[in-house]
Amino acid sequence: MKRRTPLRKRLLVRLLFVSALIAVCSVAATAWLAVTTTTSALKEEQGQDLAADNSILARLSGYAATHPDWSDVQRTVRDLARETGRRIALTSADRTLVADSAQRGAPLPPRPAATVDPLRTDTYTETGAQLSGIDPRVVGPYRVTAKERDRLDALAAKRRQCYERFGVDATVVRTPSGRPVLSSPEGTDTSYAAEQCADGQLNTPVPTEEKALTDLSDLARPCLKRAGLDLGGPLFLTFDPSGKDPFGGGYLAAKSPRPGNTKAAGQAAQRCVLSARRTQLEPYVAPVAELFLGIGDQNPSRFDMSAANKATVVGAAGLVLAVTFAVTAVVAVRLVRPLRALTEAAQQPPELHVRVPVTTRDETGILAEAFNDLTERRERLEAQRKAMVSDIAHELRSPLTNIRGWLEVVRDGVVDPDPALLASLHEESLVLQRIIDDLEDLAAADAGTLRLHREPVPAGDLLGQVAAAHRVAADAAGVALRAEADDTAWLEADPVRMRQALGNLVSNALRHTPADGTVTLTARRDGEEVVLTVADTGTGIAPEDLPHVFDRFWRAEKSRSRRTGGSGLGLPIVRHLVAAHGGTAEAASEPGEGAVFTLRLPAAAPADG
Repeated sequence: MKRRTPLRKRLLVRLLFVSALIAVCSVAATAWLAVTTTTSALKEEQGQDLAADNSILARLSGYAATHPDWSDVQRTVRDLARETGRRIALTSADRTLVADSAQRGAPLPPRPAATVDPLRTDTYTETGAQLSGIDPRVVGPYRVTAKERDRLDALAAKRRQCYERFGVDATVVRTPSGRPVLSSPEGTDTSYAAEQCADGQLNTPVPTEEKALTDLSDLARPCLKRAGLDLGGPLFLTFDPSGKDPFGGGYLAAKSPRPGNTKAAGQAAQRCVLSARRTQLEPYVAPVAELFLGIGDQNPSRFDMSAANKATVVGAAGLVLAVTFAVTAVVAVRLVRPLRALTEAAQQPPELHVRVPVTTRDETGILAEAFNDLTERRERLEAQRKAMVSDIAHELRSPLTNIRGWLEVVRDGVVDPDPALLASLHEESLVLQRIIDDLEDLAAADAGTLRLHREPVPAGDLLGQVAAAHRVAADAAGVALRAEADDTAWLEADPVRMRQALGNLVSNALRHTPADGTVTLTARRDGEEVVLTVADTGTGIAPEDLPHVFDRFWRAEKSRSRRTGGSGLGLPIVRHLVAAHGGTAEAASEPGEGAVFTLRLPAAAPADG
């Protein structure tokens, strides 16, 4: 009976449990490391990401400030994406895609990161910040010509030399419009030098600027009138010493009808000037665009962990590996120990028939039990082999001894080779031949080389032929031999081999049936099988002997001679011949009531005609 291993003892369940335990430890360690090591890194990265995002916005705002449209921005977007490792996409206000560093068709992030509008956002004046106002890089009509720039450069150099004579170390800074301005170190008092070096030329608008200021005044005048302000003249330029704002917000030489409220008037004037400037500069900048930022395809390393975090990660990983190694080693030792015992037992000499102790109830324990069972079967087979060799030698020795003895007597002239002696020698040779033929049949059956010539055969014909062949022997023994067959019982069988099998059964029955007994052969159809029986009214077989009737060289009565009791190979041959036909052979008996041998074979359809 096949033994089932309890679920908790199965090797697969134990390995899965160990794997789950290791996985839980690894996940727990990973989660802890993720919480402890990435929190600080994320905080650092937030600042770095914000700076990178502001840098992207500043670059794109600068592009918008110096280009009237976005037609050539794709190259700039790709360069920025490659430098920062971010995905960068620009869309119009209605979400029409303008440029994208990702592949075509990639979905946009859910929300825009910023709006690119250089007329309302200043990303130039202060690095990393977004100020309200107009980006100084939007110069539009205020860009000076090359000739005007050369003249202003000469005036700026002259002014710088004048500053140096008064001990002021000034530098020339060029504004986005091309105009040079002087800048001095913070905290330096330049009032005296500026007063002494003023020439009334460097800070005077050039023709290009005068024209742009006149246009700006015309654009601002309607707004100023609505605010109750009187524009007394054109707008004037002021200059930021840092060189970043060429307008300084601008101011007006305006007359207010409410002299007591000059602050409100100034604010209203500034609003009007700012609105006019946006209107004036709008044709020179790219349309407003939405900026989307995401993770790029070539994302650089997001985290550069500190030495302490690296040491923590290495330590935790080492601890997890140590625990994993220890648990695995314990489980492996427990699993390998019985396997090693099996290996050592298998390497012992076969004649020792070594067993292994069964110490577990899992698959390894079942394997040990199977190994022990195999060892026991091998030991029994070895004993049977030795007994069979001995039996074969004994079976062959008797007829050979008789033949040799009579031949030596004849050779020595003790007796004459009369017909009776020759008949006796011939009978002994037939016994020897029968034993050899039986052994040959068994060897062919064991090797699977027993040849069968199948054909449809009526079972009644087989029984009739076997009964006719043994009729003389039955009459001589005073035993009645009968045959009964069902006409529907047909076999797909080798008729010669089946007559041999049935003949062995009949011969065995005749030997064990006393005079006035009966041996009956029957054949009947039973579904898809044909059942053949050979029953006798002899002495029967003892219950303890019944399991051995198909063993080789076995005889129920050891005292019988081989001439009357047979060689002990007939019934084993019957079993092998029936098995070769795909059938089974069984024996049943009650002591004193005879024995019944039953053969079950696959049925065949009756032949036509």
